[in-house]
Amino acid sequence: MPSYTAPTKDIQYVLHDVLNVSKSDIPGYADLEPDFTEAILDAAGQLASEVIAPLNVVGDKEGCTLENGVITTPTGFKDAFEQVKEGGWPGLDLPEEFGGQGLPYLMSTAVGELFSGANQAFTMYQGLTHGAASAILVHGTDQQKATYLPKMTSCEWTGTMNLTEPHCGTDLGLMRTKAEPQDDGSYKISGQKIFISAGDHDMSENVIHLVLAKITGGPEGIKGVSLFIVPKFIVDEDGAPGARNGVSVGSIEEKMGIHGNSTCVMNYDEATGYLLGDMHKGMRAMFTMMNEARLGVGMQGLAQAEAAYQNAVIYAKDRLQGRAVTGVENPDGPADPLIVHPDIRRNLLDQKSFIEGARAFMLWGAQLIDQAHRSEDKDADGLISLMTPVLKGFLTDKGYEATVNAQQVYGGHGYIEEWGMSQFTRDARIAMIYEGANGVQALDLVGRKLATDGGKHVMAFFEMVKSFCKENGEGDMAEFTDPLKAASKDLQGAGMFFMQNGMKNPNAALSGSYDFMHLFGYVCLGLMWARMAKVSLAALENGTDDAEFHQNKLTTARYYMARSLPMTGTLLKRIESGADPVMTLPAEAF
Repeated sequence: MPSYTAPTKDIQYVLHDVLNVSKSDIPGYADLEPDFTEAILDAAGQLASEVIAPLNVVGDKEGCTLENGVITTPTGFKDAFEQVKEGGWPGLDLPEEFGGQGLPYLMSTAVGELFSGANQAFTMYQGLTHGAASAILVHGTDQQKATYLPKMTSCEWTGTMNLTEPHCGTDLGLMRTKAEPQDDGSYKISGQKIFISAGDHDMSENVIHLVLAKITGGPEGIKGVSLFIVPKFIVDEDGAPGARNGVSVGSIEEKMGIHGNSTCVMNYDEATGYLLGDMHKGMRAMFTMMNEARLGVGMQGLAQAEAAYQNAVIYAKDRLQGRAVTGVENPDGPADPLIVHPDIRRNLLDQKSFIEGARAFMLWGAQLIDQAHRSEDKDADGLISLMTPVLKGFLTDKGYEATVNAQQVYGGHGYIEEWGMSQFTRDARIAMIYEGANGVQALDLVGRKLATDGGKHVMAFFEMVKSFCKENGEGDMAEFTDPLKAASKDLQGAGMFFMQNGMKNPNAALSGSYDFMHLFGYVCLGLMWARMAKVSLAALENGTDDAEFHQNKLTTARYYMARSLPMTGTLLKRIESGADPVMTLPAEAF
């Protein structure tokens, strides 16, 4: 069975050596001293490795069952969820007034990686609840907050988001779920939703659904969509679950992966719902949840890659196969371990350099969210809004690719279920699809985010890279800043192509949007690796008790700069080919 070790040391390195979190002027960050964050990460890591991870295979094999309208989660899930709740982990960054611990979102993100790496399907129950609670926190009335948030913060009640219907996914303006106004100010919600993660289960006493629906008589299309709180059990005057609402599970979706999560078809039959936020402004309220979810899904790509990589490394060091071409390296055995072979090392370094760069990118993104919210920094808000589709799209694409590469290290055993590697691949695959398929993320990036505020935020990113390279371009740092500078020029060249061609031929820009999202992702990881190289060079120069750790960081950084970052040149060429190669073939010829 696969194992999982929480990568707490690497997270600490990013938090304190790279991001210098405790020295930040973001409110609440002064408390994030190394000893404090280490204690949190060690406790979360122990829970992840010893309690949650062993249930990963169990959840995959057993799945969830639906009988007589009741969903049962896999063996051990309920007890583990109780331990998660007892530790206060679901409310780590939620407000203290509702029972949370009020820590920065950064720490929730770091802990989230550990839990998701241990067991993605299990961790989604609390993850969806956190997103729903965030939407109520921002858009709910005082009464709604008082009614739902304390129980959701503790995960005594869990939450969901209900968007997709059988006939519409991304184009939510086509939805048919209706909301009929009632005399008491509530609404009767009727319709069907599909693909509802954590839609129902036996681990909480109530499930609070956030449901998109159209109020009768409202505007057509997306402008007529509103968001509603629809509890599984109506909350009585004492704040306890009362009468059963008109919401039920039609079936559990049969999925490729994340079997331990109860992904449901949900039926609403005149269920009582309460408007959340403004009438006909449901997408505004839902996007509070979806933007958080997109960052969380990007983290899932990273987390599954990390888990798969750890096991691939163990296998590569243990499995004897062939001899090193430069001479025998295991003279006491019949063959050398796989890791002596250049192609295995190439494979593992592709994974390692992505994972460690992605972790720094993800935590930097979380820091930007804290800066935007806690410091009310509009520039930080604009930058993380620009980065969100990159974080979601690039990290899930490359994270899935990393799990496939980890399988490949195992050869035939990677394809055999008893080794457990295929689960990482199957679980990671959904992250490229849900919370906005990655093609949609790319369209959002190029079609909306680049031009936001007159392109101010992408120009700020270009300036950030330029300034870093200028300030750190001498001496030993040149081998890291020179490739970063060249890659950034490729990114700017792609942006210039869109500006010159996109207005007269929008397909010229949109045909290259997916490549641009990846190009942007490579540059972001390049910036992260350059920042890490600077830190580790300084540590070695000034003297450190962990020279091997920092030397390994530099070796991995060099690999990324030499083998991964040059992909930006290829992506730029693809973008500059324009719309014709993509759009010329007639539809009937496919």
